[in-house]
Order: sequence, then structure tokens, then C-alpha cells
Amino acid sequence: MSVDPMRYSLQNYLAWATLSLLFAFPKASLGQMATHIVVPGTGVHMTQVGDDFEDESWSFVPNNPKSTEDIDENQRPPLGKSTNGRWYEGAKRGHPDIVKRVATPEGGLPGSEGALLLKSLQTGIPNRPSHKMHQDDFICNVQYRLGGTVPVSQSPSMTTRVYLPPMEDWERRNGPHFAFRAAVETTITESKKQFMFASKEQKEEIYWPGLFILRGVKKVGNQNVPYAYFRIRADRSGGDFLGPELETMGWWTLGISFTPDGLVHYFAKPGTEELTRDDYLATAMPYGYRCEEVRSFFYNVVNSDNGRDWSTDWIIDDPKFYVLKTQRVASRP
Repeated sequence: MSVDPMRYSLQNYLAWATLSLLFAFPKASLGQMATHIVVPGTGVHMTQVGDDFEDESWSFVPNNPKSTEDIDENQRPPLGKSTNGRWYEGAKRGHPDIVKRVATPEGGLPGSEGALLLKSLQTGIPNRPSHKMHQDDFICNVQYRLGGTVPVSQSPSMTTRVYLPPMEDWERRNGPHFAFRAAVETTITESKKQFMFASKEQKEEIYWPGLFILRGVKKVGNQNVPYAYFRIRADRSGGDFLGPELETMGWWTLGISFTPDGLVHYFAKPGTEELTRDDYLATAMPYGYRCEEVRSFFYNVVNSDNGRDWSTDWIIDDPKFYVLKTQRVASRP
């Protein structure tokens, strides 16, 4: 059997990830970093944000046509939003074409009867197929419902469950299909030159780390067999780096956490149980930035935008947001 070089088991991947940290961070910091990694889902559950999709009247008002600001600088307001005020359309890329409460697929969280389907056909400009990959955003309303951004001094984290259908039901295209990401802030210093004078000024920079799920093909005997794997955004230079293969389909639990040192930590496991330290994938400093504030978390749905092939059906459930230390008060759901 010939194995694709990008295929890793979780066990082999974790060994590789540990080795890679030796090159990503100074040795003196490794012990301290390992001590201060926060498992997503640790601390106070901020019930003002997130969702369980159990309300049978749950609905999303799309306010079509959706935004494609990233392509043609056209937001097409008003933006789409859920009737419960917990979700909204991404102003840069628009919302998935289908945002619909559905019955929880088999094997979901105990007691869960409702989950959310995200699916797209036109990820680019509406009614103008580009035949290029584009993505839609479905954004959790964190910043506004909590009254501001959340500093990393509070060790914020987010978790979600996502249902992966059988590989034969995926859009037949290699590359990214789905992502679970966060919108975060840092402060950078820019050099400016005007006439003969040079100056420096500080500015807010927003970036979007996260976990991407991709489809690939590997050789098994004489056959090309599709499989799914993670890519993680991002390393110090801003490039995505390879994560492990998702060796089973069905439900997965994903998580991202942030620590006061400005680092981002990524976790994943098959099934719906809460994450533990054993589910750790990687730690990164995307783009070389130290994260300062968390704005929101969101999902990407990706397809080929050819006007014919729908994206893979992505079903999510029970997205939650946590802080380890807070002066905010968690309210009733």
C-alpha cells in the first residue's frame, strides 16, 4: 500500500508536532508554554454567546443578496442574521446559502435534538460563477453580546461539534472544504516615510487563525482513495501547516484557546466528548503576532463556485465560548 506523504495518524502527528515546537519556540520557553496551555472548554461558559439549536423556531434571515466585499467591495446591506441575535453574516464574504436547523445526526451529543446545517452553492458573487474556490462566513456574535472584545489575559476559548459526512458525499474537489476559526486583534508598528522624514505608528491588526478541514487523495493499492485532514492557520510566517488525518467520519469536537502569552492552541478529537489535554494538536504564533484580544469565532464553508456543485453538507452543534478569568457575568441562555 502506498501512503500519501500528508497522511498522519493522530499518534504520529503528535510526535511530529512536539518536535516542530523545538524549532518554533526557544527551548527555555517550552516547559512554561506546556504548563500554560489552556484546554478549550476550561473555565466559565459565557452563555450570552454560542448556541445549542434546540429551539424549534430557530431561523436565519438571509437578507439576500449576500456580501462579496472580498471580491468586488460590495457588502449589499443589510447583512443576514439569526432571529435570536447570536449569529450574523460575514461582511467580507457573505453567509452560507443554506443556514437551517436540522435534526441532530446519529451519534451526536446526548439529548441533542437540533443542530445546524451550513451549505453553499454560490460562494462568490451571486449568479456569477467564477469557477474558483470561494468561501462563506457564519459568525458568532461574541463582541457585541459580551460588550466588547475579550482580552487574552482571560484565557478565552471556543469549542464546537461538527459532523463530517461519509467521504463519498463530499464535494468532489481536493482542497479546503470547512474551517473553524477566530477573529482576533493585535497591535503592530508600521514605518511610514513622508518626504525626507520617517516615522513609526502603532495600529490595530485583525487576523483569523483556525482549523481547516481539507479533502485529499491517497493511493491505496491501485486505487485513489479520498481522505480528510487538517491544516492549521498559521505559522510565524503566515503559512498554513499540516495537521493530522481525520481517520473517521461522523462527529468531531474542535477547540481553539488563547493564553496571556499571546499564543494560540489547537485541539481536536473524534466524537462529542469534551476536549482534554490528550486532544492537543499544536501551538502557534500566527504571522509572528502575539494575540491581544478575541473578537469572535466563525465557520467557513468552501466550494468551487461553479454554479453547479454544492459544497459538502456541514452540520454543527453546541458551539460554546469560555473564559478562565472574567469580570463579566454569564447570563441564562
